[in-house]
Amino acid sequence: MNEEQKYTIQGLEEYIRQGEPQQRERGEAWKVAIGLQQVDGLKTSEYLIDTAKRHINGDISIDEAKALIDSYYQSASGRKMAENDRTEEADKVSARITEILAEQTFSFTPAQLTSIHRRLFDGIYKQAGRIRDYNITKNEWVLGGKTVYYASADTISDTLDYDMRLEREFDYAGMNVDEAIRHLSRFCANLWQIHAFCEGNTRTTAVFMIKYLRTLGFNVVNDVFAENSWYFRNALVRANYSDLTNGITETTVYLERFFRSMLLGEEHDLRNRIMHVDWGKTEGSAEFQSAKTSNELPSKCKICTLEEVAVLRVVQKKPDVTQKEIAVEIGKSERTVKTITVNLQEKGMLRRVNGKRNGLWEIIEDQ
Repeated sequence: MNEEQKYTIQGLEEYIRQGEPQQRERGEAWKVAIGLQQVDGLKTSEYLIDTAKRHINGDISIDEAKALIDSYYQSASGRKMAENDRTEEADKVSARITEILAEQTFSFTPAQLTSIHRRLFDGIYKQAGRIRDYNITKNEWVLGGKTVYYASADTISDTLDYDMRLEREFDYAGMNVDEAIRHLSRFCANLWQIHAFCEGNTRTTAVFMIKYLRTLGFNVVNDVFAENSWYFRNALVRANYSDLTNGITETTVYLERFFRSMLLGEEHDLRNRIMHVDWGKTEGSAEFQSAKTSNELPSKCKICTLEEVAVLRVVQKKPDVTQKEIAVEIGKSERTVKTITVNLQEKGMLRRVNGKRNGLWEIIEDQ
């Protein structure tokens, strides 16, 4: 993330830090939406930030925020700014991402993916919401100017149907979190590699994955996506590129680090230059280990399932949370949450202290 974009997001964070829960929720969505513009090197305007603050504060609705941004780019000052760069695109798409992230709706289908693309880029790209009908290549910085091989235009629809059917039929039950994150990373990389649209694929993939991960019980609208979206894009590239003559094979390890940081609170080195294909030639190729942070779950939780980790993350943030509140947070039934908490207690990972009525949840640390 460039310093200007980082400063913008941090400034927004300062604004929402003392806000009510709804304000913080809206603020987190805006931070992710603004941060995602860096995947295409775009920056938002001061007007967008001011409008976002009004929405976060509850002074205007998201529909009113979008209308204000549209009106701004019909004004003389807005038109002048739009002539010089792609700020108009960054502003409008940021507001649209914020709107979609606030909606409690989702369907795991190719139609949902194309709907997201259409809503994000309507009036910006001529082919918004339309599957591309020609083949593409893109020069990637992380590959030293080379390109990933994207899906052939005549196979996109069939490949989308196939990949989503396999993921829909996949069962995460009983799978430990390491295996689950590895599988999620591969699915995300495959979805992005299809590159179903002419432009805007990474932002569309990111929004789709955020909505999908929510159905698995994770609230992933957080600073990892907001501040590391370019890393996310480069990790997707590296997961889909091989050059065996130079000893380079596709790997999801970088994408796994991103998801582990986002889902588990681990701290990984998310510098983009580490992923560059020439990194090992110029600065050494040593692997970077995770550092224990206050947000990281105990190491024994690595044998947990995704649902169990989702519950632990909620408890970690709010030890006095009720099972009913957990159910709302992770999108599961209260009965399911009760079963999960009982299992976690039996595994020696969670305990209840000070009684059922006024007690707290406590995650049991490693011995």
